[in-house]
Amino acid sequence: MPTSKTLRVGAAILAATGALAFTNIPSSATPTATAELPDGPALARNLVKKVTGSGVNRHLIALQRIADSNGGIRAAGTPGHAKSAEYVENKLKAAGWDVTRHEFPFVFTQTLAEKLSVGGTAVPVSIMTYSLSTPVGGITAPLAVVPLGTDATPGCELADYAAVPATGKIALVSRGGCTFAQKQDVAAQAGAIGAIIYNNTDGPLNGTLGDPAAAKLPTGGITKADGLALSASGGTATLELRALREDRTSYNVIAETKTGRKDNVVMAGSHLDSVVQGPGINDNGSGSAALLETALQLGHSPRVSNAVRFAWWSAEEVGLVGSTKYVDSLTFEQQTDIALYLNFDMIASPNAAYFVYDGDDSDAAGAGPGPYGSAQIEKAFVDFLGATGTPTQGTDFSGRSDYGRFIAVGIPAGGLFTGAEGIKTQAQADLWGGEANVAYDKCYHQKCDNLGNLDRTALDRNSDAAAWVIASYAISTEDINGIPPRAQRAEVRAAQTRMMRVQQANEDAQAAKAAGTDTVGCIHLNLPVA
Repeated sequence: MPTSKTLRVGAAILAATGALAFTNIPSSATPTATAELPDGPALARNLVKKVTGSGVNRHLIALQRIADSNGGIRAAGTPGHAKSAEYVENKLKAAGWDVTRHEFPFVFTQTLAEKLSVGGTAVPVSIMTYSLSTPVGGITAPLAVVPLGTDATPGCELADYAAVPATGKIALVSRGGCTFAQKQDVAAQAGAIGAIIYNNTDGPLNGTLGDPAAAKLPTGGITKADGLALSASGGTATLELRALREDRTSYNVIAETKTGRKDNVVMAGSHLDSVVQGPGINDNGSGSAALLETALQLGHSPRVSNAVRFAWWSAEEVGLVGSTKYVDSLTFEQQTDIALYLNFDMIASPNAAYFVYDGDDSDAAGAGPGPYGSAQIEKAFVDFLGATGTPTQGTDFSGRSDYGRFIAVGIPAGGLFTGAEGIKTQAQADLWGGEANVAYDKCYHQKCDNLGNLDRTALDRNSDAAAWVIASYAISTEDINGIPPRAQRAEVRAAQTRMMRVQQANEDAQAAKAAGTDTVGCIHLNLPVA
């Protein structure tokens, strides 16, 4: 791990007083002592000072204790999530916020059995969310290995099975090129009775089929190493994947400032639920805690041009259900009232990257650009983090978090992400510190995603960035949609009023002159240009 130093992003820089704290950005990225923030409103500067790493961390301690008291998890539809949501609600209500619950139904799943053996050797496997279940004891059949070759979409088309008889077999296919749901669907069309998908990066594969209706086969995920080994050896496998599936109800927590325009809302969200495997402190206690502290420090009635609406989503881990249900519950006019959406999901990964969602698709990778305004949102985050000494890289709108439905209906979006099961490259370790060739979060979707699974420097920096961008857009979204800040609108209205008075005075003067009672000539005023 390289030696690393950097300036702290938070209040020490903004206040420009006191000692400078150093952490784990390499010296090549270290700003000078004169590093300044981007130009921005006083509200943003003050909010960044108030949102501290210690304040955010306290909420994470609370979420850990809630998980520990409720079976070690905070998954949607469980007491752990209900207590987490109540914690957020109670904090907001105590601070004077009006808080609402947005309830919705969803299909709850919980693992009952995950076993895979090939040739008598056990292979770790994870059942995919919404997978069909095998009988007790599992299914036994030969593997149908879909060759990897140079195909960028293995197992995504029925033609991939042309040379691989799959009828009555268990399909073994690499991740990549299409969704897990599509891979198991195509395998089912080819006659397979089960599907095993192996990762295309190092580490375990925990996935979802996205929708209970999409499930066609018992489907599990394994590591890249195990997948490649089984692809080479083949053999007969016994696969047992079983999960409880039942209809439950959960809810999103929504809070909006009492001040600011209600037809030009700045919305910020993070999912509050964990997976059923663990407490979810990085994923996504980190984003939820940062958002909560930002809301508390902003206050329910700030002097803003635009209302700010905060959301703590539920059931994200089973297919972005809460945020999707919320967006779909809005009319077109209500969706148009949302100026932009900011997403904060996993912002303190222990081997952290500093990713900003690639709103303009400048990386030319993956899904393409977001709706108009997404590029400006990306720049706002990049400028803040860059000015305070933290270089960033882009990350694709891959559809794996709650921005998905907002983008689908044309709402510009952006946000922050510190990485999940992906592997940090040597170049990234040189840029940010940390360990090369190791996952950004080795405990992603696991029991060990606890208070010990955090980079608190990343948590502090990203919390500051969230506060800055939220507050900046609360003042003005002019670069997003052309709507100027309140003060500028007031100047324009005042100028229009003065113009109307001048016009009326001139009309009165002209009328008096025509009537032979003219005592005053036309009035001319030098008016500011709006």
